[in-house]
Amino acid sequence: MSGAFDPSAFRARIGALLDRHARAFGGADDRHAVLRRQLENGDDIHSRATFPGHVTTSAFILDPAGRRVVLVHHRSLARWLQPGGHYEAPESLEQAALREAFEETGVQGLALDPWHPESGLPIDIDSHLIPARPQKGEPEHWHHDIRFVLRAEEGSMHPDLSEVKGAEWRAVAELEVIAPEALRNMRKLGLAHL
Repeated sequence: MSGAFDPSAFRARIGALLDRHARAFGGADDRHAVLRRQLENGDDIHSRATFPGHVTTSAFILDPAGRRVVLVHHRSLARWLQPGGHYEAPESLEQAALREAFEETGVQGLALDPWHPESGLPIDIDSHLIPARPQKGEPEHWHHDIRFVLRAEEGSMHPDLSEVKGAEWRAVAELEVIAPEALRNMRKLGLAHL
């Protein structure tokens, strides 16, 4: 994005992505009911201060063969997940995913999988409920996570231990529990292999 940030244009882009993603991959309409309602209401979904939900981005960092993935141990949720975090306007969704992936893992040489610029789509769009964090003044809310595949050579990492408890290269099959829709889409496209 360039110039001044336009929340209305951002909502329109997210709505168009939802529609195009549904045509490409199918999926139940109820997965995105809260996000669609927020779009209709004109909510500032780009802002992390917007409730009941706001946009986040995350990245599935795969090795070149698509058999290994980087997972981080999330501090707040105490689970192994793909790296990700809050969208920060006016960056692009892809830039946000790359930024979060590097900040949390320190993996060098991250690159957006070529499928993304060719298709103009994320690999998955997932809305999930985040527990309340009273110490931060946050009620229970939704993260509307726009997800991308990044590529990197398997190797050393330098995770930011203020952000995560650790980061590891793991078998891509672990995504069956963490992000089944994303894994299904990656396998359908031949980007990931069990």
